[in-house]
Amino acid sequence: MPTYEYKCPKCGTRFERLQKISAPPGAKCPKCGSKAERLISGGNALVFKGSGFYETDYKRPAEKARHKKESADKPAEKPASPSTDASKPKPKAD
Repeated sequence: MPTYEYKCPKCGTRFERLQKISAPPGAKCPKCGSKAERLISGGNALVFKGSGFYETDYKRPAEKARHKKESADKPAEKPASPSTDASKPKPKAD
């Protein structure tokens, strides 16, 4: 829902209201209760919500399929094994 800015012609109070686009314009002043006029504004900035955008989000279908195939073809990396010197038992001195 967009936020609209209003100004009261009697007391000059400026305030904002969150309204549906389909709602008729109009709001009462929170200070004096008279009918306020809706102001024309430049609009708001674009707001991105969510986890983010990635390069794979907007690829063409053929490129997406190729990207998935390349990811599946890569072998999984094994975790580094501990040093072999520490894991070997030391020989007993006779």
